[in-house]
Amino acid sequence: MSLNEFLVHKRKAVLARDQRISDGDVGPSPLHAKVTAEGRTGLRRMRIRDHQIISDSANGFAGYDLGPSSPELQLGVLGTCMVHIFEIQAAAMQVPLDTVEVDVWGSMDARAGTPGFESLPRGLQGIRYEVRVGSPASDQQIDALYASVESTCPILSLLRNPQEVHGQLVRV
Repeated sequence: MSLNEFLVHKRKAVLARDQRISDGDVGPSPLHAKVTAEGRTGLRRMRIRDHQIISDSANGFAGYDLGPSSPELQLGVLGTCMVHIFEIQAAAMQVPLDTVEVDVWGSMDARAGTPGFESLPRGLQGIRYEVRVGSPASDQQIDALYASVESTCPILSLLRNPQEVHGQLVRV
């Protein structure tokens, strides 16, 4: 099945979802991820629904490099979300897509917070992405598709518009 054939299937799902929203049958969807540390290796096992993802540190940070690090996963999450939203919006707008690829880059400075580097921000910095689209659609259609993705991608929105995160510690 080609990507364009998939988009026909995706359009039916998008239209059905939009109808459920219009009918008032859809509200907030609770999401959950559980992450545990493995004893021998320290790797992190993420469980989401019936899926598992392994996260680990590189060898130089006491890891075994058995999976991507958390910051790498964050970059990947942005990329997968953008590709998915390209599929959704292309299906909704009936824009044909032969291919869509997203590369995401960022950097982290391990010196952040250490003496002499207290002002360096911790975490991912300089996040940027590049989307490559193969399509017979016009430049105007692709520009409109891109604008739609930029305005509706939830992970891009989360990164651009920080929100409150609440946490608590529970001793066991």
